[in-house]
Amino acid sequence: MRVDNRLADGAPMRPLACDRCAAQVLVRKSSWQQTSVQWNSGAMALCAEREGAGPAFEGCGSLRDTIRETALRGTIGLVDGGDV
Repeated sequence: MRVDNRLADGAPMRPLACDRCAAQVLVRKSSWQQTSVQWNSGAMALCAEREGAGPAFEGCGSLRDTIRETALRGTIGLVDGGDV
């Protein structure tokens, strides 16, 4: 078994609800360029953009906007502490 060290810096994933559909996911904003999102079955069922997308779903624009606005407000911090 390989040890997963991706979150070894101690910064946890945090719950965040999409402003559009209220789907709640776990989010970790490592930098302005890198975001980790963990979906669960409830969030997948609620996401308005994911509906009908099938396995080729490339991400939710509304959730992306929510994450960016939350990071700009400082509610979810950037692991690297970078500026906008």
